[in-house]
Amino acid sequence: MEFRPDDARLSKPYPVACGIGYSPGIRAPLDARRNRASMIPFIDLAAQRARLGAGLDAAIAKVIDHGAFIMGPEVARLEEAIAERCGVRNAIACSSGTDALLLALMALEVGPGDAVLVPGFSFVAPAEMVALLGAAPVFLDVEEHSFNLDPASIALGVEAARSTGLKPVGVISVDLFGQLADVDSIERAAEKLGLWLVSDSAQSFGAERRGRTVGTGGRIATSSFYPSKPLGCYGDGGAVFTEDDVLAARIRSILSHGMGEDRYDHVRLGINGRLDTIQAAVLLEKLRIFDDELVLRNKVAAFYSERLAGSNSIAAPTVDDGATSTWAQYTLRLEGIDREDFRRALSEKGVPSVVHYPAPLHLLKAYSAYPVAGGALPVSEQLSRVVVSLPMHPYMEDSVLDRIVEAVLSSANTCSTNQMRRRRA
Repeated sequence: MEFRPDDARLSKPYPVACGIGYSPGIRAPLDARRNRASMIPFIDLAAQRARLGAGLDAAIAKVIDHGAFIMGPEVARLEEAIAERCGVRNAIACSSGTDALLLALMALEVGPGDAVLVPGFSFVAPAEMVALLGAAPVFLDVEEHSFNLDPASIALGVEAARSTGLKPVGVISVDLFGQLADVDSIERAAEKLGLWLVSDSAQSFGAERRGRTVGTGGRIATSSFYPSKPLGCYGDGGAVFTEDDVLAARIRSILSHGMGEDRYDHVRLGINGRLDTIQAAVLLEKLRIFDDELVLRNKVAAFYSERLAGSNSIAAPTVDDGATSTWAQYTLRLEGIDREDFRRALSEKGVPSVVHYPAPLHLLKAYSAYPVAGGALPVSEQLSRVVVSLPMHPYMEDSVLDRIVEAVLSSANTCSTNQMRRRRA
């Protein structure tokens, strides 16, 4: 069968659970703004800013003084620092995590007729960048326990791509919520089928898995420095990592309008994907405290997991053996209770929550015509109905954590009781 992106393959609407509006790191849930003074911040960037203090002000002022706002010396210093940290030969700073994916796919020459396999339970950026290049995203299922791509879904994705006349060329894995995907298994499955791998590590900079770090998975890896990420700047920013010097040179050319020997020598199609120097300066300052913040994030996660253990209505997130997490999000799975009732109860107690993500990508209108591995993604579809993320950042005081846990357990118990009453009625 020939694949056409405008095919209306999906006719059944998907109920997107919005309930409580939220803008990450900035605004409280809509129905709790009247009680703004008592609302716990979901991400507290102000506490981090206070810790960074005068050093951050000086770093930004230095950029303003020297005036090299594009590709200034701080950008090169940042690239050296993150490449050394990750143990990768090449790190290329860029304008966002989304542009990092675009740069990677352009460097790999993805185009019309190609299919790139992506997880169905994820932020939209990987599928979006594939489609923008005229190729087709093919959606794969994920593992319930890790939220990350299921290696067993790759062969089904290849079959789905070929059945629609597409040429499968690669896989994009996503390190969801801070834990690296099982890159070893994914690489083996991809190589067996002749596919390259791009690792989207937008949420996992600083994590490890069996000795592997961000940037060491696949032909190319990408990351994001969006403000709410564990390592975030004060705007958009990202990076591309690769061991391949030829790919690195191509990526550097693409991110500067396809530049060749000089700025007016355009040797290929490109974009404006450069990182602003001020953002590089901010990231260099944040790198100084990053390791300490990772320790604090893991303490917060351990506190949550210990105190929430034993609840029949909540499944806490887990980290695989041999792996670490940056805890970009602390995401629960609810069992047997209504998510919007639960979130509403939390909000009434001054605790914000976010749903990452309320619908799997293959059930969104913009992507509903693209191929799906095995015809359906049961794990992705189930997770989208039951996940909810709690406040997570390094500067959470014990009293605040106590308040959150008490609100979670109390709300879960109330929702569970109400659910049983409704069933009896």
